[in-house]
Amino acid sequence: MERLENQMKDQMKHSNTVPYPDFDRMWSSIQQGELRTAAGGELAAPRSRSRKRTAIAVSLSVALMATPVYAAVTYDWSNLLSFRAGIETALEQGLGQTIEQSVTRDGITLTLHTAFTDENRTFLLYSLDPGASGKGKNIGFQNIGLQDADGKLIKGHYYHQWNEELQVFQGYFETDWVLNERQAEMEFVVENIRFIGDGSQTIAFRPDHPETQTFEIQKDGIGTVTLQSFDQPGDKVLLNSVITFTDPAVQSNSWVRIEATDKEGAGIKETETPVFGAPGASGNYTSQQVFSAASLSAEGTTFQLKYDRTIGRADGTWSLGTSLSKKQLEDSSFKEELNIPFTEVPGGTKIAEMIVTPTQVRLVLTHEEKFTRAHYMNYKLDVGGKLLNGNVWTVPNQSNKTELRFEMAGLTPESLAQQPLTLIANHRVDEHKGDDNPVVRLTGISTERQTVSSSIGGYPVTWTYYMKDGNLYVQSSSTDSAFGGVNQTYYLDGKDREYGRPAILGVFGDGNNQHMDVYENYTGTEQELYIYNYTTTQPDDELRVPIRQGK
Repeated sequence: MERLENQMKDQMKHSNTVPYPDFDRMWSSIQQGELRTAAGGELAAPRSRSRKRTAIAVSLSVALMATPVYAAVTYDWSNLLSFRAGIETALEQGLGQTIEQSVTRDGITLTLHTAFTDENRTFLLYSLDPGASGKGKNIGFQNIGLQDADGKLIKGHYYHQWNEELQVFQGYFETDWVLNERQAEMEFVVENIRFIGDGSQTIAFRPDHPETQTFEIQKDGIGTVTLQSFDQPGDKVLLNSVITFTDPAVQSNSWVRIEATDKEGAGIKETETPVFGAPGASGNYTSQQVFSAASLSAEGTTFQLKYDRTIGRADGTWSLGTSLSKKQLEDSSFKEELNIPFTEVPGGTKIAEMIVTPTQVRLVLTHEEKFTRAHYMNYKLDVGGKLLNGNVWTVPNQSNKTELRFEMAGLTPESLAQQPLTLIANHRVDEHKGDDNPVVRLTGISTERQTVSSSIGGYPVTWTYYMKDGNLYVQSSSTDSAFGGVNQTYYLDGKDREYGRPAILGVFGDGNNQHMDVYENYTGTEQELYIYNYTTTQPDDELRVPIRQGK
């Protein structure tokens, strides 16, 4: 996933059709079994704060082994750290363990510059000079991570940007892994580098044809692309694409999408936030994009499959040994037991602990009931009037625990320790279970689109259903914006539940309450449907939980 994140970030940041996303929120949503937008809206807005440009003096070594180097080239990390304000703040305060070691193999130089190791995470700043081997617009790695003394590779997320002036990739590697002791000998490892360029295949898609259309690609590790179009309210068309791959490595490393262009060759922008790369029913790559119906049907509109293609490789291992230490950041870090009841979140939830380091604040929520969801979409931490933006993260292998993480933008642990703290949560989304009663009865099922109305939890819901390609499609929506949408439908075959497969990718809490399920190879003409659960939303609801008084 981290490799896909890396490619999508680079592509989307430079795309003329898609705004740069907040990937932290996206991936944390996926961790919770949801899918947020791949880009767009407030999630994608860059931080509108004045940033002091952070410069770190480094040198590019041509040594064959990892060796210390001396300052020669100035790097600016501020753009790279747009969504890691705590790391940028620590850099501005002169914090971070200076490493400045390089290794060169086959003309490619990897340099590890600075490390941040505390009680919340381990974060490394690196650069990679591709040398004469460099080609294409980006790179990817088969593996990247920290290797311990036992040879275990500790993985995480990575992201890098191309520095045109210095002709190097500047990047960071981040992991939740932290040292159990104050210091440990580790290896920073990069294995098998891929050089990436743009791939494009024209496809003869006909948006005016309602049937499913499949196109053979059989190139660059991509097998087929299957497209379906669905009419949407407001003269819009939902374009659903399913990609199959002949090379699994391409599937895990490439961002694939459909691009529509007008007769002048200009890209046609989506009217709603697109979602890319959701796993399909058979593990395929599924995406959805919404366009204006008029723009897609206009004369001269063409369609291309766009993707990342490997145009070169550099196999081998680049390894840098270093002694990681959390002493520097540990001296100002602290933990506090809180045990504050969070009664607005069900499941016996409480704010159990706060962990503060120079780069990040974490509030640890514990739940008596497993897999309890924090019901608010947005979180801020008010530190004496200064607001820190936060995200929700699940904790691997701990279903009774959730974390709220806040970047330490412009603060120190010492200053935070003196200030009153308040957790602010807003935009509430609640989940409600369905019952044993059917919510709607579909009659006269055919290829003709039909509608029927019902009520769920007192909210009006309109159902549209029809047959297409031998499959039954059932779409639900409500005119009441407080209704968040149906999660999933099913019908009973005897005592067995037959669940519909989502045909529209759910975007949790985005204000769009449309949902569509498909029942494949359906042969009936009448059907009673049940719902698994549904959501309601209160975008203006705000909750304030005092954490502690200032000193």
